[in-house]
Amino acid sequence: MKYRLFLVSLGLIIAFSIHVSAQKLATPYEKGNGNQSTTYEACIDWYQQLDRAHKTVRMDSVGLTDIGRPLHLVILDADAEFSPVQARKRGKNIVFIINGIHPGEPEGIDASMRLARELVSDPAKKTWLKNTIVLIVPVFNVDGSLRRNSHSRANQNGPEAYGFRANSRNLDLNRDFIKLGSRNTQSLVGAMRYWNPDLLLDTHTTNGADYQHVMTLIESQTDKMQPEVGNWMKHKFSPKLYEAMEEAGFPMCPYVNTERELPDSGIIGFLETPRYSTGYAALFHTASYVLETHMLKAYNQRVAATYNLLSICLSEMQKTGPELQQARANAAAQTAAAKILPLNWKLNRLKTDSIFFRGYAAAYRNSDVHAENRLYYDRDQPWMRNIPFYNHYVGIDIMQKPKAYFIPQAWHEVIDRLKINHIPFTILAADTLLELEFYLITDYQTSRRPYEGHYLHYATQTRTIKALHQFRKGDIVVITGQGHDRFVVETLEPRAVDSYFNWGYFDGILQQKEYFSAYVYEDTAAELLKNDPGLRQRFESWKKEQEKQPSPGAQLDWIYRNSPNFEGTAQLYPVGMLR
Repeated sequence: MKYRLFLVSLGLIIAFSIHVSAQKLATPYEKGNGNQSTTYEACIDWYQQLDRAHKTVRMDSVGLTDIGRPLHLVILDADAEFSPVQARKRGKNIVFIINGIHPGEPEGIDASMRLARELVSDPAKKTWLKNTIVLIVPVFNVDGSLRRNSHSRANQNGPEAYGFRANSRNLDLNRDFIKLGSRNTQSLVGAMRYWNPDLLLDTHTTNGADYQHVMTLIESQTDKMQPEVGNWMKHKFSPKLYEAMEEAGFPMCPYVNTERELPDSGIIGFLETPRYSTGYAALFHTASYVLETHMLKAYNQRVAATYNLLSICLSEMQKTGPELQQARANAAAQTAAAKILPLNWKLNRLKTDSIFFRGYAAAYRNSDVHAENRLYYDRDQPWMRNIPFYNHYVGIDIMQKPKAYFIPQAWHEVIDRLKINHIPFTILAADTLLELEFYLITDYQTSRRPYEGHYLHYATQTRTIKALHQFRKGDIVVITGQGHDRFVVETLEPRAVDSYFNWGYFDGILQQKEYFSAYVYEDTAAELLKNDPGLRQRFESWKKEQEKQPSPGAQLDWIYRNSPNFEGTAQLYPVGMLR
């Protein structure tokens, strides 16, 4: 009898211990009422507990943020090696999950904590780590997460409190992946390039129209990916995500970027340029997705949908991950061998697909605020039907890829960004005079107002010239053909939408430094025209090409700019190209 009592008591102790352990590992969200998101401090403390409890979990700091706090990266590795080199030797998939770029959209923060726990404690999910390493950024925008409030997301249905969209420098970090204006992004990009993930998942909440879907999805635009990776996403991976989410009770649709005001008009595939997380990752042939839950759905639904989609992605990677790894390797080789590459992309409206959409009837009624009609959606009138999906893009601004780019060391902000992105380069060991191709910036537009800390250039036009240039010891040479050419081209070619030129890192060249006094230069100009018949002929031809007779000042300026007196560096893009 005493023995039986002992066994019963032991069983109760073990059961109680298991219960206590489970309670300790419950996430702050799970302990709440379903409408409460974890705080930053509670999130980091929870992951530290998970780290201490499981040898297959490591939480590292990968650098600082603008607010001075560390940026954390949680690594889940069944072999406890925590090394990308070892992961590749073992043929493992690498999946990178980013949460809290916009801390007012915290579903991913809460969903990833549950997922991390189950990956190391649930027997079924633990098997996913046998051939996959999972990397989780608990909170990317640490600064915004600490600015907790309940009002800044005016259109959003919960949670009760959340972080702020921008970081401590008021930057939107999901516009920062190319320009690297924040320490947050510099730290994150360094970690991304170190691990070189196969799959990137970035969690968000979307604004916009009302509809029935809890989850919408942005996938890196297929037409701008190298074909093997693009086809893997479009035909192998994405269909499985849509099927499994339907089975889980969360039917998805593509991100609702409407053709006109209402979804009935159709959806335009979102073109994520390299300023965005997924557009940036796509430059390195990483299959990339943005998970966008709908702002008006209950918070517990949004967390559940995010958790389900993250889980489905990891489950599917067990089946098709090795195929993605091979597709990425082939894509890098194809990019390295390519002679020409597009710089920008344009929507092809003549080619249209169709998607099944679950919407609500939209109507207009008198506003209680102003005298005009206002839009509203009637949830008592749901509808389901096919709508147009415009998701085909054409590459434009096709350019011949140089064999190498020569960058003077003076442009250290650009070189620093190449280093952060792990772009290899060589350093000139001695002063060297080289004849190379250069661009003259012939035209560009500049935004009238600042955008993410910069006055962004656009519609940039160039003309190519050949010139002798004295490069100095310490200048750098970026050789193409090494698999990272998409990144190199889209940052160093001025016409690319997110080039370093368009972000303003070469603005010094746009200002002329020497000028002339007209009354003095009149005599010099006359002498130049007298002694150089070719110059006079080009001058007369130029005048005839103008719509009206140029002013005296414009004529003198033309002669000045075409004379040895002109400084030659204004509008001259300083990066030389070897073809």
